[in-house]
Amino acid sequence: MCCLQGSQVLARKSISQQGTARSAYIDSGVWTTAANKAATFIGWGLYISRKLREWSTAFILNHEDLPLSKYGVSWMKSRINDKDLKSELVTHLQSLGRYVTATAIIDYLTQPGVMQFCWTVACKGQYVDGHEREDVVSFRQNKFLPSWYVLEPRMWSWQVIEGKVIEVLAQAAGDSQCTVVVWFHDKSIFYAHDQCQKCWAHMSEMPTPQPKGEGSSLIAADFVSANYGWLRSPDRTESARILFHPGKGHDGYFLNNETIHHVEKAMAILEKHYPNEDHVFIFDNAPTHMKQLDDSLSAQNMPKGLLTIKAQITNGFIKDGTPQEFYWPEGHQHAGKFKGMAQILTEQGLDVTRLKAQCKYCEPSVTMCCCHQILFNQSDFINVETILESTCQARGFHVIFLPKFHCELNFIEQCWGYSKQIYRCYPPSSRESELEVNVIKALDSVPLDSMFSTRSCRFMDAYHKGLNGEQAAWAAKKYHGHWVLPSTILEEFDNEKKVN
Repeated sequence: MCCLQGSQVLARKSISQQGTARSAYIDSGVWTTAANKAATFIGWGLYISRKLREWSTAFILNHEDLPLSKYGVSWMKSRINDKDLKSELVTHLQSLGRYVTATAIIDYLTQPGVMQFCWTVACKGQYVDGHEREDVVSFRQNKFLPSWYVLEPRMWSWQVIEGKVIEVLAQAAGDSQCTVVVWFHDKSIFYAHDQCQKCWAHMSEMPTPQPKGEGSSLIAADFVSANYGWLRSPDRTESARILFHPGKGHDGYFLNNETIHHVEKAMAILEKHYPNEDHVFIFDNAPTHMKQLDDSLSAQNMPKGLLTIKAQITNGFIKDGTPQEFYWPEGHQHAGKFKGMAQILTEQGLDVTRLKAQCKYCEPSVTMCCCHQILFNQSDFINVETILESTCQARGFHVIFLPKFHCELNFIEQCWGYSKQIYRCYPPSSRESELEVNVIKALDSVPLDSMFSTRSCRFMDAYHKGLNGEQAAWAAKKYHGHWVLPSTILEEFDNEKKVN
């Protein structure tokens, strides 16, 4: 009933406004001039002038053709202009829960999917498992973000001005400093039978036999930057991309050795073709990337007392920087044997006689509960370089690790998604040669201006401003296209929650 009343009011208004336009037409004899005068008279502009001409023409041809919606005839627009009806409909749909049938909507309206409700697959956001875990948040706020924002003043940024993308270099990068180019690393797997399953089909169409399983697989590992896109030489003849057939009977598995080989390949291209910039590699926090040398300092499985079997571990440092031997020196009755955690900590001025070697579970915030936890939090045990870091730093490249469970900070993830959307539209094939060709074509089709770097920077800025994962996802969607977020973003989030 409310819908009919709203439509009737709009129809009456239209007839009245058309009458004003026809009266003006009698004086001027020109439809455009008459419609402009009528629109100005009723307090509107050129848009209503154009609509008055359309409505008048339609009414002259058919006296029953009256506008029932100010939004036009588009099926995407609601024809309801009554707030009471909208509130009633929303309340009813919410009372039915998430799984509402089209019939439930038709009980109120004659068209489905209005008032922002439609039958669809529930949208999935970022994963929450471990995302806001205390140690993960600490790493994000105290290690990753500070490392990023130290380099950011020397990075290029981009702005859209009058429809054109303008590259802007921050003022802090002067003649004495090279610009910084950040390269994000990741790998993704493609399957031969991973094709789009939804298509238009006639009712008479018969089922088509399908191959079983996902088919052959291919891992693509690459580096990408907002400056250059995929890591290539300027003439595109050299590429850092590695294509890898995983499996015991194929190329094996992409472990730490393969990652080191990959980064060495990337460094060779950068040293040869981009020597005038400082390059930074960003890797995710995977175990294959965090691997250390076999003799690196580690409190894991250390005995509290003397170890009769010589363990392979490098020496450490006391807090003042003095080297500390972890093995008894020559001339000692236990020469060459590992001292044990108790002796190591005693030499550092700590009394651990009443502490056990290791608790069953140590609270992250408690650092003095057992010998293992004390050693674990010593500076020489914390700041142990990974093989990846030492390999890159030996050639003048810097490495930053992403916090765990934060794939939204690595925009190469969106590049994989973009390329897989294209890949799934290619004709299906079980041949490995065609799989490789299709993967390369799909990856190379990702345009540089759509590589999603700005989205990742929005998330970084959100976390930098104190937002958590849920708040950052909301802010990234609200300020789509923005490099940074306003300083009032937390207040805006609180106001949004109050409204909803």
